[in-house]
Amino acid sequence: MSSAPSPATPASRVWPLYAAGFVTAFGAHGIAASLGGYTRSEHASLLALGILLAVYDGAEVVLKPVFGSLTDRIGPRPVLLGGLAAFALASAAFVLAGDPGAVGLARLGQGAAAAAFSPAAGAMVARLAPSARHGRAFGSYGAWKGLGYALGPLLGGVLITLGGFPLLFATLAVLALAVAAWAMLAVPTVAPLPRARQTVLDLARRLTDPGFLRPTATLAAATAALAVGVGFLPMLGASAGLGPLATGAAVSVLAAAAALVQPRAGRARDAGRLREDIGMAGGLGLAAAGVALAAALPGLVGILIAALAIGAGTGVVTPLGFAALASSTPPERLGQTMGNAEVGRELGDAGGPLLVGGIAVATTVTAGLLSLAVLLVATAATVGRPLGARSRRVTRK
Repeated sequence: MSSAPSPATPASRVWPLYAAGFVTAFGAHGIAASLGGYTRSEHASLLALGILLAVYDGAEVVLKPVFGSLTDRIGPRPVLLGGLAAFALASAAFVLAGDPGAVGLARLGQGAAAAAFSPAAGAMVARLAPSARHGRAFGSYGAWKGLGYALGPLLGGVLITLGGFPLLFATLAVLALAVAAWAMLAVPTVAPLPRARQTVLDLARRLTDPGFLRPTATLAAATAALAVGVGFLPMLGASAGLGPLATGAAVSVLAAAAALVQPRAGRARDAGRLREDIGMAGGLGLAAAGVALAAALPGLVGILIAALAIGAGTGVVTPLGFAALASSTPPERLGQTMGNAEVGRELGDAGGPLLVGGIAVATTVTAGLLSLAVLLVATAATVGRPLGARSRRVTRK
């Protein structure tokens, strides 16, 4: 039984979901990019900076599976609206408190709220878009999240310059409320589907089946490459004598490539021109080439080419990975699947920089980058084979 509406479903019904993706990305990076200056002004330690950076992602890692399961139980729309409202409340509470020291609690509240509406939005994209258009829908969703990641540091810096952290948090509160109101008006109610009783063993079997594990590992690897590109390309540029304008341009190229490629990769998947397994493997291979080029080609040209390859590679992987998860998951378990897959991405987001940084401390940055490139190629080799019919049947139980 299909849970998706007919192909005639208006595309405008999913646009608020794309906006929700923008909110979580903008909220995460818009604040995180300016926390270094905040801790310096408050004379806080590097440990305090690390905690402030970690609480948002930590809340998401712990709570996304919980809210994903709740999405399946009560339906994605109330979880989406409740999460957006909670995000607005956490942001407004910081402004009303008037205490700069409350930024940690505000970030924790924002992360918990994003853990609710992020998997709910992903599940609704899968439910509202016909299966034949999952690639395009997830491509657009990912592109809007990518836009939030790209614009977050810039717009966050502008808002903080004009009115400090209170203006940034107030803007996030208004934005989340506006998206919640838009979703309330435009997004239809999607009723929860009947679900068979699931034991812990059933859940473990689903989460270790190749139909879930391979796309999730691919998404985690691609996110690791993206995080390393954003974090280490500016450092490589500075080491080569490049100024902030040039290193910032590299990050912009990376983000723009990812945002532009995702809808196109999704459309190619839907049209049958790009198979999911081949596309995911090829995207990881392209990202691996970009990471290796960053290690091998110093200077502006090398960094820009590396940024383009990493961005384009992750742009191919993201819609195909989520479309693969949607196509191999029973509709009544979409929330749980999206929540757990998002945890995989969060672990890649943290694990990629930790891997490169840890190896760099012991050896060199070049060795760290090449190690990540090898890991990406190894992951590509495991996902570049089509799933057998048996695996898909097991996943859909």
